[in-house]
Amino acid sequence: MSSKNQTLGEFIIENQSAFRYTSGELSRLLNSLRLAAKVVNHEVNKAGLIDILGAAGDVNIQGENQQKLDVYANEVFIKTLTKRNIVCGIASEEEDDFIAINSQDENHQNKYIVLIDPLDGSSNIDVNVSVGTIFSIYRRVTPVGTPVTIKDFLQKGSEQVAAGYIVYGTSTMLVYTTGHGVNGFTLNPAIGSFYLSHPNMKFPENGNIYSVNEGNYLDFPLGIKKYIKYCQEEAEDRPYTSRYIGSLVSDFHRNMIKGGIYMYPKGSRNPNGKLRLLYECNPMAFLAEQAGGKSSDGYLRTLDVMPTSLHQRVPFVCGSKQMVEKAEEFMIEFGE
Repeated sequence: MSSKNQTLGEFIIENQSAFRYTSGELSRLLNSLRLAAKVVNHEVNKAGLIDILGAAGDVNIQGENQQKLDVYANEVFIKTLTKRNIVCGIASEEEDDFIAINSQDENHQNKYIVLIDPLDGSSNIDVNVSVGTIFSIYRRVTPVGTPVTIKDFLQKGSEQVAAGYIVYGTSTMLVYTTGHGVNGFTLNPAIGSFYLSHPNMKFPENGNIYSVNEGNYLDFPLGIKKYIKYCQEEAEDRPYTSRYIGSLVSDFHRNMIKGGIYMYPKGSRNPNGKLRLLYECNPMAFLAEQAGGKSSDGYLRTLDVMPTSLHQRVPFVCGSKQMVEKAEEFMIEFGE
């Protein structure tokens, strides 16, 4: 089938045999995420027309004000995944604790858990800047037939069986990997189907974009400061271009297509970094590596970090391989 005309559903079925586990559950799970993404996309695109913008009045586990659309997206993904009898547990950035889900036969037979950031970059909602959803999928490690425990969610990123994101932008795209490369699908809103538009996506080995909140420059480790100055120098193919949206999905997506590096280092205000290992860094790191890029905390590979809590934060450096390696060189030489 021509990739130009191939839908996401057709692609999932065609490539199902490449999954490590071929029971069909992972395919059904990805299809559920596709369905929820279309529902959320509809609300995101009409957000300016109804009273769904602005803060909901609650504060999430991170201490951040929840936007109304955050709450809506969280509910849509949780309800969709729960009702379709596929997952045994869900953890969301918006929830204090994980949600254990029994199978319909009430014997805890489901095998997959999902960790999700329902609406990344939500502070950009009311200024009409792209936002996104990030998801991460693992197989449970506790015995099938028993309720899930925290152990099922605290797995290294290297154990992910699938990960991806949906970017709600000028066009809506779903990008995902199951460990066999990265593929992107664009939603045709007239038909309601995602079509394969970006097969076999790859980070350029090098790039000329650096993405970092330079307003926090004085708070950065010395190694990152030195790397930023390196990016700004007049030399060879530099200076690089600074591009920072403040929506991880959008910044990552641009850098994967054009070549670039994204950085959110630690600092005195965020001593462990700001981004969440399980909901943001691990899925993006998996995608980056599958697309020929690299991800670390400046020293250690992101996917090798052993999580200790559901909402753990880590420093994050991710993007084109040569750029990440150069940033790591500065971190090793100049450190904190």
